[in-house]
Amino acid sequence: MRVVVADDHPVVREGLKGMLAGDPGVEVVGEAADGREAVELAARLRPDVVLMDLRMPVMDGVEATRLISGTAGPARGPHQGGTGPPPAVIVVTTYDTDHDILKAIEAGARGYLLKDSSPADILRAVRAAAGGGNVLAPTVAAKLVDRARSAPAAELTKRELDIVALVATGRSNAEIGEALFIGEATVKSHLLHAFAKLGVSDRTAAVTTAIARGLVAAPGESPQA
Repeated sequence: MRVVVADDHPVVREGLKGMLAGDPGVEVVGEAADGREAVELAARLRPDVVLMDLRMPVMDGVEATRLISGTAGPARGPHQGGTGPPPAVIVVTTYDTDHDILKAIEAGARGYLLKDSSPADILRAVRAAAGGGNVLAPTVAAKLVDRARSAPAAELTKRELDIVALVATGRSNAEIGEALFIGEATVKSHLLHAFAKLGVSDRTAAVTTAIARGLVAAPGESPQA
């Protein structure tokens, strides 16, 4: 797994590199001191995962995440014309406010960890994100659950729930269509309706919100009765 580390503090970058060095299956292929550099490295090096700080000069982590993940639109993303999926972005920060968490997830982040996370947690997050999973620090997940519980319940159809549940497993729209015997365009249409009902704008936020509200089971968990 190829990783780029983006943080404006050299000591933090060295610390993250040291944590990842414990796994022979992980290689840090680049370092960025600001968001713009992170976007450029992601486009040039094509890593599997980018560990992204939120508050950086030149360009902040949210905008960099949006560009790397492609949620800024095809004309602005670094992977336009490239092959394969964009890197999975994991935010690693000291900030755990609702606003910061939601902005990062809506920008396309696949994970949100705090800088006091253990080396084992960092490595697990990298492996999970590289495999298409979503990773949240326990305190971050708790904040999202509290926020979701205070929001009106989303009324997703059974088909929309089925599709969001399959998105949570990391499947592409084409794979979901094959599993449900429907066209890829139909999958996209159901997803857009689900996004609107959940109040989100991307797949990662839809999965995170649906799990927080108990609408679908987290990957590896049994569905709720």
